[in-house]
Amino acid sequence: MSQTLLIKDIRIFDGENEIPSGSVLVENGLVKQVSRGSLNAPDASTVVISKPGHTLIPGIIDGHIHAHIDEQNTVLGQALKFGVTTVCDMHQEVENLAELRSRALNDPNSADFKTASQSATVSGGWPTAIITAHDKSEETLARVATWPDLKNRADVEAFIRDRVEDKADYIKLMHEDGNGLSVKPNLPSLELQKDIIDVAHQNGLLTVAHATSLQGTLQILRLGIDGLTHTFCDQPPTQEVIDAYLANNAHCNPTLVAIASLTTEGQREQERYSNDPRASKFLNSQGKQNLCKCMALANDESKVEYAYQTVRKLKAAGIDIIMGSDSAGPALGTAFGLSAHQELATLVAKCDFTPKEALIAGTSLVAKRLRLKDRGRIAEGLRADLVLIEGNPLEDIDRTLDIRGVWKQGTLCSTYSGLAA
Repeated sequence: MSQTLLIKDIRIFDGENEIPSGSVLVENGLVKQVSRGSLNAPDASTVVISKPGHTLIPGIIDGHIHAHIDEQNTVLGQALKFGVTTVCDMHQEVENLAELRSRALNDPNSADFKTASQSATVSGGWPTAIITAHDKSEETLARVATWPDLKNRADVEAFIRDRVEDKADYIKLMHEDGNGLSVKPNLPSLELQKDIIDVAHQNGLLTVAHATSLQGTLQILRLGIDGLTHTFCDQPPTQEVIDAYLANNAHCNPTLVAIASLTTEGQREQERYSNDPRASKFLNSQGKQNLCKCMALANDESKVEYAYQTVRKLKAAGIDIIMGSDSAGPALGTAFGLSAHQELATLVAKCDFTPKEALIAGTSLVAKRLRLKDRGRIAEGLRADLVLIEGNPLEDIDRTLDIRGVWKQGTLCSTYSGLAA
C-alpha cells in the first residue's frame, strides 16, 4: 500500500476546475483531501512534497490504444512514464488479458488497463486490413483467422456472453467501409451491428465503434452506438452527422494523430515529437523509428483537415470530444503515452480547444464517457492517479511533457524516484 502523501504549494487542475494554489492529501491510494491553500501533514511519516510553480493534474486517460505484451513492458510501462495512468484498449486477444491485467494490478510502474477484449469482427473485415497491410506472417494470419466471424443474432449473443465472461469494460464494433482508404474490408450488415448494440445494452455494456468515413459514421450512429472511436477523413462534415451525434448523445474520440498518419500529413509533427528530448528519453530505437513513419492507408480523397473540421463543428454543437491516441504496435506514427500528449496539443492547435478543454478531454470527460467512475478527477475518494508538471499546462498545453512526477494510486512511478521534496 502507498504511503501517506502530501503535495502542497502547487496549482491544481482537478479535472474540471483550477485551484491557483492548494494541497492534495493522499492516503491508502486514494485522494483524502483537496484544499485551497496549505495543509499540514497528518503525522511524521507523511511524505511531503512542496513544488511552487508546478501544476498537479489527474492522471491522463488514453481512451484508445491497442496493447501488446513484450518483455520491455513497452505499452503499460511507457504509458505511465508519460503520465498516462490508464489506457483503454479497443481490441485485444483474449489470451493476453490475464497478463495485461496482472501487470496493471501488481506493477506500480505500469498504467492501469481497461479493455473491450475481442472486438466484434467479421471475416475479412476490420482490423484485418490494417494488420495484414504491415504484417503478412504466417503467425499473424493464423491469429487473425481465430477471430470471431459474426453472422447472425445467435453469434452475437454468444459473443456478448464471452465478453461478459472476459469482464470487458465496453464493447467495440468495427464499421469500416473503406471509403477514403486504399483497402476495402468486408463490412458487417447493419442488422448485425444493430444486434450487437442491442444485446450489449441489454447486458449493461457501453458500445463504441470504429468508422473512418462519413457514411459509416452516419450508419453506426443511427443504430444507437454510444460513441465513435475515430472521426472521419474522407469528406467534410455535414449538418446531418452533427444531428446524428446529437440525437444519440454520442461522444467522439477522434484520434487525430492516427488519422494524420493514415493520410501521411502528420509525419513532420511525428518527427518533431520523436526528437523532443522530453519524449525521446522514454522511447527505444524501434519506437522512434515507428513514430517517424506513417500508416499511409488513405487514398487521395482523404484529408486530415476534414477530421479537424469535424471536431471543431462537433465541439461547437456541444458534443463530447474525448482524448484517445489509437497507439498500437503496428500503428506507425504513434507511440504509447507520448501520442496522448500530441493528441491534446492537436486539439488545441487545430480544433479550437483551450488547453483547459483539452485537459478535460483527457481526464474527467474520458472517464465519464467510458464509465470509469473512480478516476479522471482529483477529488476526495477517487484514485490518487496524479501527474506533477513543471509550469502551467492550462496556459500552454505543450507543458504537459514537462513531467516531474507520476503517481498511480498514490505510488510514485520509479522513473521519478529522484523527485525532491
